[in-house]
Amino acid sequence: MEKFHKGLKVIRELSAVTPWPASVTPMLAESDGTHGFWPAGFSAGAVSAAIKYERQDLMFLVADRPSSAAALFTLNLCCAAPVMLSREHLQRSPTSMRAIICNSGNANAATGEKGMDDALAMAEAVARELAIRPEEVLVASTGVIGQLLPMERVLGGISALPSSLQHESGIEVAQAIMTTDTFPKFFTLELQLSSGTVRLSGIAKGSGMICPNMATMLAILATDASIAPALLQKALKLANCKSFNAITVDGDTSTNDMVSILASGIGPEIVAESGDFTLFCEALEALMAFLAKLIVIDGEGATKLVAITVEGAADDRDAELAARTIAQSSLVKTAIHGEDANWGRVVAAAGRSGALFNQEDLELYFNDLCILKPGFVADYSETEALEIMAKDSYTITLILGNGPGQATVWSCDLSKEYVDINGSYRS
Repeated sequence: MEKFHKGLKVIRELSAVTPWPASVTPMLAESDGTHGFWPAGFSAGAVSAAIKYERQDLMFLVADRPSSAAALFTLNLCCAAPVMLSREHLQRSPTSMRAIICNSGNANAATGEKGMDDALAMAEAVARELAIRPEEVLVASTGVIGQLLPMERVLGGISALPSSLQHESGIEVAQAIMTTDTFPKFFTLELQLSSGTVRLSGIAKGSGMICPNMATMLAILATDASIAPALLQKALKLANCKSFNAITVDGDTSTNDMVSILASGIGPEIVAESGDFTLFCEALEALMAFLAKLIVIDGEGATKLVAITVEGAADDRDAELAARTIAQSSLVKTAIHGEDANWGRVVAAAGRSGALFNQEDLELYFNDLCILKPGFVADYSETEALEIMAKDSYTITLILGNGPGQATVWSCDLSKEYVDINGSYRS
């Protein structure tokens, strides 16, 4: 219950300060956070398979009818068996996906041929319970790398799939995919289109091994919109660039990253090069960015959410190079934790990022406080800087020059607790 209440508090606080698009209505208003969570055409459930702990650790998202599907996967060459299997299934059944299954407690990564067999067995077991084809199931796993799944327990959990399904389930399925997360991450919103309203809902997990390259983490999304798989894939890829691909906790890209979305087709149709598609992309990006920020807020040992924004770069690529390097710098992250306005660490990180700029042009701001003026003039109030850095959330903005390029990456501080968590991470 403590995680339940913490999650609701964090989600509501972030939702209240999020600049949602005008066409979007955030929907997390119920006291239990679960009422009517999933879009029309979907149900979900969570069960305990005792994979690692005695808790709910297996979740299902089920579509009532064949659905459009899209997904992005980790670019880590040491990718997990479920990643490889789901890539294959997505290629074979992009217009008729029916279910997603995800377990926590075991990543089924670096497990060789047996791991592939086990991932396929999970898809086959779900298919039997739902009377569908195995290739209509996406499989995801998260947890410890290098250990085989306890398949007898997993298959036993899958046998409880039909009785676990409900339309309202949001928090339970989000809790089932948690590993070192301290609270479940979930949200739902409604989008007004020219021909009606569609719903977008999603859950995510992630706390450590977070440095996106795809996809980092797991995210499972659903919508009742009617949209072709290729267009859905385009929307997902666009939205991912400024959401899950714009966060970092520790600079490590996981073996199991996957973000997937199913569209039931019950709601209004969305076609290419239309105003509705633009609105859909904006809403999807807003939902994914919201979930991505929750991951950073819940970063292992994190106490602060900091937006690293770079402006004035030659182009967006240079801006992203600089922003990502600053966001991933251990020295910058420890300065954030220590509430030390050490601007030298920020500019040094930018200087090694590969972005091109004239160092004499640099300007640096913490929120609206100018820390550094062009020509390396650092004339600022340390008291005001400390007041800003003592906040739970703020923005560091570095201006490289007068170019059009800009980018934002969300990061967090690096604390002693992060070392404690990962120095004693046990199988």
